[in-house]
Amino acid sequence: MDSIVSNLPIIAPILIIQLILIVVAIIDLVRIEKTNGPKWLWVIIILFINIIGPILYFVIGRRNN
Repeated sequence: MDSIVSNLPIIAPILIIQLILIVVAIIDLVRIEKTNGPKWLWVIIILFINIIGPILYFVIGRRNN
């Protein structure tokens, strides 16, 4: 328990950034009409591949029309 408390200043910003990325990516996915690939697959990638999932969505998943 002491190791978690001592590492909290390092872990907390990473968790906050991850949460913000997930929320923004999901909101964008809902609003956008077309993506590169099925939307259900992007939801799984965003939610289950930690910080990299939302970044992959913004780099690869969004279709520029």
